[in-house]
Amino acid sequence: MTRNESDTFEIGSTTVHRLGFGAMRLCGEEIIGPPEDEDAARELVRTAVEQGVDFIDTADSYGPGVSERLIGEALDDPDDVLVASKAGLLRNREGEWLHHGDPDYIRNQVLCSLDRLRTDTIDLYQYHRPDPDTPFEDSVQAFAELKDEGLVEQVGLSNVSVDQLETARDHVDVATVQNRYNVGDRSEADVLEACEEYGIGFIPWAPIDGDDLASHGDVLDEIADDHDATRRQVALAWLLERSDVILPIPGTSDPDHLESNLQASQLSLSDDEVARITDLEN
Repeated sequence: MTRNESDTFEIGSTTVHRLGFGAMRLCGEEIIGPPEDEDAARELVRTAVEQGVDFIDTADSYGPGVSERLIGEALDDPDDVLVASKAGLLRNREGEWLHHGDPDYIRNQVLCSLDRLRTDTIDLYQYHRPDPDTPFEDSVQAFAELKDEGLVEQVGLSNVSVDQLETARDHVDVATVQNRYNVGDRSEADVLEACEEYGIGFIPWAPIDGDDLASHGDVLDEIADDHDATRRQVALAWLLERSDVILPIPGTSDPDHLESNLQASQLSLSDDEVARITDLEN
């Protein structure tokens, strides 16, 4: 059984391994409804924790509610695992992701998330995506108030610009930012740099997106062959080397994929290999 050997990062007062687990794929197709086998989904969560994963990311919109519920049933609010969730998006059966940053909605959703996760306090609660129909500061202030009231331990942001991060920091201590970032898509590099400056955790979503990696597949495959590894493992290992504040959360519903992702934490890239990937054009 492969263990998570990534180094650590402090989110608030909690130390976690930097390689986490994204729980979006625990749901059914299009991230709507339950998976075909809920027992297998719960067992996957338990297996991840048994193998050293102590940082799990989910959201109220995954299912909606399904991913949170399955995590709550699988773990029952463990002290040694930081579970992060998000609010700010609505779902429908057509699979749309609809902005909804209204403070009253966020306040309602945190109560639902607390119940599904079977906890009194959410370890990390993130604003999922800014809502163009709601003032950004109003939404962020709602998260700040939830922290003041003890309903959430730490506040995070997702899909934000540097300016929005700066605005949010005027209202609340921001523990993490979750934006898209991987070998083939580094359009959020300026946000990563801001997180490095402030010591904020940067959670890259879609860390090993196959379409993004394909543009640099030749280089990744060449390095992978030298390590008897896969393209995706090299991409994950590069993220762990790229910055000390990066916390990748590869998601899967497959135990074999989970094992493969964890093996990336044991992959040691040379300085030259890291530089080759870093210098690739995007």
